[in-house]
Amino acid sequence: MIAIGCDHGGYDLAKKIMEHLDEIGTEYKYFGTFDGKSVDYPDIAYPVAKSVANGESERGILVCGTGIGMSIAANKVKGIRAAVCTDHFSTKFTRLHNDTNVLCLGGRVLGDAFAL
Repeated sequence: MIAIGCDHGGYDLAKKIMEHLDEIGTEYKYFGTFDGKSVDYPDIAYPVAKSVANGESERGILVCGTGIGMSIAANKVKGIRAAVCTDHFSTKFTRLHNDTNVLCLGGRVLGDAFAL
């Protein structure tokens, strides 16, 4: 299962990601936010990171405006290796070489097609 969370800056992209996961039959648990209203990103990043760290979820996806805030907050949880990814090469090799377990994306800097 994938743990997914976003703040207001990543809300639209997170919805697209979940639609895609539904289409391909991948199980996920959504931790919010549940609308486009402003929220504090650590309030979302922490429960997603804890879900991955404690083994409830295999991996996590966090989305904010740039991905940076979510990655900083998630990396404070022991056992989390979160990375902001903005290109295919880094995305592939941060998983292969750094064993990352949380992908952080920027809803305001990445197009939907690239993110998916």
